[in-house]
Amino acid sequence: MNSSELQYMDQNVAEIRERIEAAKQRRASEHSDREVTLLAAIKYTDTAHVNYLHRVLGVNDVGENRVQQLLARWEELDREGLRVHFIGTLQTNKVKYIIDKVSMIHSLDSESLAKEIEKQAAKHGIVMDVLVEINSGLEESKSGLHPDEVAAFCEKLSQYPHIRHRGFMTMAPKCEKNEDYRKYFQKTYRQCLDIWQKNLHNIGKPIMSMGMSESFEAAIEEGADVVRVGRALFAEPQGEPSIF
Repeated sequence: MNSSELQYMDQNVAEIRERIEAAKQRRASEHSDREVTLLAAIKYTDTAHVNYLHRVLGVNDVGENRVQQLLARWEELDREGLRVHFIGTLQTNKVKYIIDKVSMIHSLDSESLAKEIEKQAAKHGIVMDVLVEINSGLEESKSGLHPDEVAAFCEKLSQYPHIRHRGFMTMAPKCEKNEDYRKYFQKTYRQCLDIWQKNLHNIGKPIMSMGMSESFEAAIEEGADVVRVGRALFAEPQGEPSIF
């Protein structure tokens, strides 16, 4: 695939960045000092698109959902300056395959997974950045901790020297209106900030990974630092995603 076939993404990325900047201008003053990272969710795209996105368009953070797919394309990725995040459900027996490849794991939601991340990170002599995943919409089909379990779980993470707890990740339920998304993100942000400062006694604010293609603007308005965008980046001009 040559670069001319991928140039449709130029406009997509430009538009997403414009929407991110506009959403930043709309948010409350308490969030005004927070930068926003565009994290490209690459579950349904190929390596050529990822490399173009990174090398040509300057999107330096990408998120993988599947361990097998990450491993399959690892050698073909243009990895210089690229930060690969793991954003999908992570089984404990797969941690060893990605621990030395990803810069952050967004989906920590169990003590068994924390123990395995600690074990594998120690083997490699690294400290792994993690986000604790919260099921803020209480959806049975989604992973993540129940909101009531988050504080106690986070307090336990201090016992793992090879894990660095950086913040939280959540996905809102499918909503019809922007205001409905904002309700979920606002509630989660407030809860996480309380845990971060009151329970964990941290100075400052946690990283908040919230929002996807249909909800990233609402997430930014409510304090997101990282937005995970896939479909909106890879949709061709006529509207249908090129490889979804």
